[in-house]
Amino acid sequence: MTNQTSPAAEPAATDAPVQPRRIAVIGLGVMGGPIARHLGNAGHVLTLYNRTPARLTKWREANPHLNAAIANNPAEAAQNAEVVITCVGNDDDLADVVLGPQGVFTTLPKGGVFIDHTTVSARIARQIAVEARDKEVHCVDAPMTGAQAGAEAGTLTLMCGGRADAIAQATPVMRAYARRIVHVGKAGTGQATKMANQICIASIIAGLSEALRLAQAEHLDLDKVYEAISGGAAQSWQMDNRWQTMATDSFDFGFAVDWMRKDLGLALDEGRGLGLSLPVTALVDQFYADIQALGGGRQDTSALIRRLPRKGGK
Repeated sequence: MTNQTSPAAEPAATDAPVQPRRIAVIGLGVMGGPIARHLGNAGHVLTLYNRTPARLTKWREANPHLNAAIANNPAEAAQNAEVVITCVGNDDDLADVVLGPQGVFTTLPKGGVFIDHTTVSARIARQIAVEARDKEVHCVDAPMTGAQAGAEAGTLTLMCGGRADAIAQATPVMRAYARRIVHVGKAGTGQATKMANQICIASIIAGLSEALRLAQAEHLDLDKVYEAISGGAAQSWQMDNRWQTMATDSFDFGFAVDWMRKDLGLALDEGRGLGLSLPVTALVDQFYADIQALGGGRQDTSALIRRLPRKGGK
């Protein structure tokens, strides 16, 4: 909720002077790549590492005005860094680049700042925080919401877990690419908050899919339906940004179904560990499995509507 007084939500600063930092960014995918660009444009000194060299080449071609160093492994990227940012794939990827024999924590100096933007389990976030404490490194788990568009625009929302001193060290850096920075609580709470976020998104898309199919079956003017219902309690980001594309079966963009299934799996695992039943989440997760079976694993999560056949309409 945004009206709470604690934890605080920190708006991004757009005009404040920036103290240049030596920052390593590990993982240059659809989220990490734009983050690195914003950091470079803010005047920070960049070192980059990506497991797939082609992404490094693509990033440099897209940002010829930024002079970033290229590291051969995460340890090399971190050895002269003041701040290390990771944005990789899953728990195993994160453990490898942070805790592995050539990982960040083998070289990141004491007093350094480690920020992870990967969506992973709360368990690995807490494990990394313990390792960071022993190495006297500030550690923040900060999964994101705002999608690729938010990363490109620098308007992400970050849900952060970690000690208050770590958040204070990380916030001036994260403001280069985030509009809202919320300190949720201790280590791992950022990841738990992201699980709640994904549960909400997946459930909204499931309802939106059924609503749109009903409107189509009734032969309604879909633009008029959107105009009528988007101004009331049914309004959501998903409705505003996906109604039109779902109506035209356009799904080759955005947050992939495969990624959503990974995230819902994390939420379901966390729920089981807490003795908590999440029946709607489990059901929507299986709906997404149907989309994967249809070959839509790399399509946007709004492709969930594909499992509902059209009945008349236009």
